[in-house]
Amino acid sequence: MQFASWLALEPVPFVPELLLHQADDMHALWEEVTALTGQEAPPYWAFPWLGGQAVARWVLDHPDAVAGKRVLDLATGSGLVALAARRAGAAHVLANDIDPIAGEVVLANAQANDLEITWWCRDLLDEPPPDVDVVFAGDILYDRDIAPRVMRWLQLVEGPVVLGDPGRDYLPQQGLVEVASYEIPTTRELEGVSVKRTRVFALPREGRSAAAP
Repeated sequence: MQFASWLALEPVPFVPELLLHQADDMHALWEEVTALTGQEAPPYWAFPWLGGQAVARWVLDHPDAVAGKRVLDLATGSGLVALAARRAGAAHVLANDIDPIAGEVVLANAQANDLEITWWCRDLLDEPPPDVDVVFAGDILYDRDIAPRVMRWLQLVEGPVVLGDPGRDYLPQQGLVEVASYEIPTTRELEGVSVKRTRVFALPREGRSAAAP
């Protein structure tokens, strides 16, 4: 199934250096995918979510953070952060998500941008962090059950960890260091507002034990 072909290939609003296959109507797409596949998970792979846009913007503006390094984009969704890291000069980029449909769209997005990334479809939170130099997580703290698992896992990462978040309910209130803040255009359908402040955080090594929600 070529789900990417259902989506318009367009520049990302806050990261116009990159193209993504994007949906105009999340709810309509969600219904179509569920009817066709029986899969009820939202099509997170069809939108450049705010946390991902913020991290991607920060990576492209700070290429020294990834140049020549091995990068993991955890819960990649559309692959936006993974693509930004590769464009910024990362030596190897691993894009991971638990949704198999995301893989097809992520690889289509990589091809559209003439970038090479590696795709893994599995729940990395059930295993030790892979051997990478930097870990990115954009907009992953949206769920009460998932957020604590994510933070516990990120505390095990030895290298730098960078997160993007637009003020989700389960963002930890301590243990994170803000490194950037952006006012990012969005839609009322997705976020209830037309512009939303989205922050980028680092998870310091010395503070990781205190970063749980």
